[in-house]
Amino acid sequence: MNSRPVPAGDSRRRGALAFVATTAAAVAATATVALVSPEESGHYPTCPFLALTGLYCPGCGSLRTVHALAHGDLATAWDRNPLAMVLLPVVLVAWVAWGLRLAGVRAWHPSRVPAPWIWALLGVVLVYWVARNVPGWTWLSPL
Repeated sequence: MNSRPVPAGDSRRRGALAFVATTAAAVAATATVALVSPEESGHYPTCPFLALTGLYCPGCGSLRTVHALAHGDLATAWDRNPLAMVLLPVVLVAWVAWGLRLAGVRAWHPSRVPAPWIWALLGVVLVYWVARNVPGWTWLSPL
């Protein structure tokens, strides 16, 4: 096992490479979902949780949400997965903060999120998961 400290330059280069690779993967995935509609069967796998249980998971409808967003259709995106729409700005802020830190700008750091916030997010996801499967609450279903 190598116990030598990593030189600062190497660490910065690895961080920049991770940022660029993550950004490229996100752009490529978004472009793919924008071009190949999830509404057409056979292009993407079915949600394993939905296939096994017949119930919606918190992520069900997210591909269709991304497709709708890529086409500027906010109403459809909201209909497919409201939680994804609410959390997308949080993900974008974290991504921007990551890029700013790599550029040497002092910015908020996602690893400094207080533990109660993380527990609250888990609670929101779990409540959403249950609520979108309650009979009669079709407004949360990704139909």
